[in-house]
Amino acid sequence: MDPAVRHPVLSEAELEEMAPRSQRAAPSTLTRMKKKIRCSGSVAKSLLLKFIPILGWLPRYPVKEWLLGDIVSGLSVGIIQLPQGLAYALLAGVPPVFGLYSSFFPVLLYAIFGTSRHISPGTFAVISVMVGSVTESLVPSENYRLPGNESVIDIAARDNDRVEVASALTFLVGLFQIMLGLVQVGFVVTYLSEPLIRGYTSAAAIHVTVSQMKSVLGVQISQRSHPLSLIYAFVNLCAKVPETNIASLLIGCISITVLFLVKFLNDKYSSKIRMPIPIELITLIVATGISYGASLHQVYGVDIVGEIPTGMKAPMLPNTDIFARVVGNAFAIAVVVYAFTISLAKMFGVKHGYNIDSNQELIALGLSNSIGSFFQCFTIGTAMSRSLVQESTGGHSQVASAVSSLVILIIILKAGELFETLPKAILAAVVVVNLKGIYKQFTDVPMLWRSNKFDLLVWLVTFIATILLNLDIGLAVSVAFSLLTVIFRTQKPHYSILGKVHNTDIYRDVAQFDQVQEIQGVKIFQSSCTLYFANANLYAEAVKKMCGTDVDTLIELKKKAMKKQKQLQEKAEKQMKKENKKKKK
Repeated sequence: MDPAVRHPVLSEAELEEMAPRSQRAAPSTLTRMKKKIRCSGSVAKSLLLKFIPILGWLPRYPVKEWLLGDIVSGLSVGIIQLPQGLAYALLAGVPPVFGLYSSFFPVLLYAIFGTSRHISPGTFAVISVMVGSVTESLVPSENYRLPGNESVIDIAARDNDRVEVASALTFLVGLFQIMLGLVQVGFVVTYLSEPLIRGYTSAAAIHVTVSQMKSVLGVQISQRSHPLSLIYAFVNLCAKVPETNIASLLIGCISITVLFLVKFLNDKYSSKIRMPIPIELITLIVATGISYGASLHQVYGVDIVGEIPTGMKAPMLPNTDIFARVVGNAFAIAVVVYAFTISLAKMFGVKHGYNIDSNQELIALGLSNSIGSFFQCFTIGTAMSRSLVQESTGGHSQVASAVSSLVILIIILKAGELFETLPKAILAAVVVVNLKGIYKQFTDVPMLWRSNKFDLLVWLVTFIATILLNLDIGLAVSVAFSLLTVIFRTQKPHYSILGKVHNTDIYRDVAQFDQVQEIQGVKIFQSSCTLYFANANLYAEAVKKMCGTDVDTLIELKKKAMKKQKQLQEKAEKQMKKENKKKKK
């Protein structure tokens, strides 16, 4: 805009007269409802394709271009999914075989109903430890001590009850996700900001690590879900250090070292190798063979996985009596699962140029979890490590997830019992090593200190609250604090006066940039937040302060001038009335 061009200054009333508002009436609620429920062949088809996306993309699947990559990717993810499924089941407080079930049924369902082509659904450490905090709190081991010999726990009865709790919890998680998806509230995840999610997962990684140390040390400690439970667990763990099983400790330390080293080499040479070295599977096979051959459990007392039944379990309804005790945790887990999934899905969607339906993602996760609960699965989410492997090894669609689920099916039907002598320390090592990416998030702290103090505060409060108050209460406190900071930000916005960059139509803050000039006779004022009742006074004060003149004095002078003008006008009117009366006489 040329500053030399003069434009008229208009009041709101004059602008309304020049460009009046449209008089078109908005459609009534009844009209909008009729339009939404109107059904035709094309509408029914579009709804079917929307709710079952596989019907849209599978008929157009480019077999020659994508199939080989999807098969290789599916095999790679399936090989990783096996040890992670076994390990994360222990995190969830249920027997390892249920980790295999959770790596099969929900994954297959997501491939049918999901809209992301690259994420790898399945067991995930953070979600598993949230489930485990519920199962271990509602079904503590102390309640299953055998009468007459309280040092022995009825593990079979305890595990059966924990599976019931996990299944009921997972059903409610899925139900909440389906309901949120159907009422189109996928936007709920916007209240979980990135600093909140990263601070929460960093704290959850600490919870996971502490919970796995008992398997590495080969000791037994009880864990509950209540404020300061992590501190109590750590104290109990330290008290049990003298009882450490040396064989378990050696197995755990050697496994962690080998896994870290090979994963580092996989990352370093990822561009040169088509398929990463399946070190987790190799470790499982070697450790199981050594454990079986050396009788580690019988001779050295090393804790092993134990019985892994082959074949599928018959579907059964979740125990509805448990619903009331887990409904709060179920909603929190439902939101966290969705937050992780949609962030990864959108990342891959932007990278590969396709759209993600956030509400359909909720429905897909809900169906995966709710239907999976009938097969005694625990809650699944999306793991970034597996998703990155699925993408980097040539995965183009959810056919890769279907292939990985078939790998797990073969293990369930035929090969599961081969891992019965696997030391639990190996599974703990798998869990701890796969937290490497989450632990890297601690580098957020110096970065946020330099870029955004409010986001840093959210990260730190979330981390501390989750460490001290446990995962469920910590999440609630974190969300409340995050929303509170939104109010604070509107009370402390950044105000600036803008100037024009020479020979451009770009405007920048004159206080932060040297080569900008204000337009003569014009002040361009900018606020970093929306104007509303709570910050209106602050906004007005900032305008007065930054415009460069004493606005209050000008307003006062204007009021005096208007008052004087009104008095002169009234005096002139009286004078005219007197003159009119004289003329009539």
